[in-house]
Amino acid sequence: MDKKTISRDGTSLAYESTGQGPAVILVSGAMSTGGTVAPLAVPLSDRFRVVVYDRRGRGESGDTAPYAVEREVEDLAALIEAVGGEAALCGVSSGGALVLEAAASGLPVRQVAVYEVPFAVHEGGAKERAEYTERLTEALEQGRRGDAVELFLRLTGMAEEMIQGARHSPMWPGMESIAPSLAYDDAVMGDGLVPRERLTSITAPVLAVAGGASPAWMREAARAIAEAVPEGTYRSLEGQTHMVEPAVLGPVLVEFFGG
Repeated sequence: MDKKTISRDGTSLAYESTGQGPAVILVSGAMSTGGTVAPLAVPLSDRFRVVVYDRRGRGESGDTAPYAVEREVEDLAALIEAVGGEAALCGVSSGGALVLEAAASGLPVRQVAVYEVPFAVHEGGAKERAEYTERLTEALEQGRRGDAVELFLRLTGMAEEMIQGARHSPMWPGMESIAPSLAYDDAVMGDGLVPRERLTSITAPVLAVAGGASPAWMREAARAIAEAVPEGTYRSLEGQTHMVEPAVLGPVLVEFFGG
């Protein structure tokens, strides 16, 4: 990341931009940095100035306690200001929950696109989220970062043998290093249900996308987001999963942001 901006509470945010045109800010989800969503900048940078950044508490960005979702909204406000005062936002996974909250907060947002925000659409999902929050908080308070990562991987549905394999892989220390930020994504997700009432205050057009090969509840959540906002569109991408191919999602975003 070759650029820095300062958020309202003094936190330093690392970002970089590619391409020319209207600004589009890409927002990563849990256990990820700006580098995770950077491949998505490639298909967009022919038409737009695409910004990727490290969310607070990860990568090259700083962090300031105590955490609040409002601070991450202020981070996006600082980035928008740094790139000209207006931007479109694209959030992947729980990063989508953050961009929806930013838009609902009244930031100068042109359009919003989200890919597979893992909201539940039934009350059972809220119960599972509450149990996860409790166990995650306990693990992080006790400094058990590895256990926190395991909890998150289980929440995503990863098989137990794959989790144990990951624990013995070279990437595990890096995952443990950003484990505290799992609490941030958990806070961004709220009670885990689609925040229908909050979404009604978003004035920008919203595109909610899900993969056709993902679990059905992911598509239900995307459809619920599109239905809850005043101006929403739902799209399903055939053959795609939560790990969406930039070459497939990219053209869909170009069409939406260019419209």
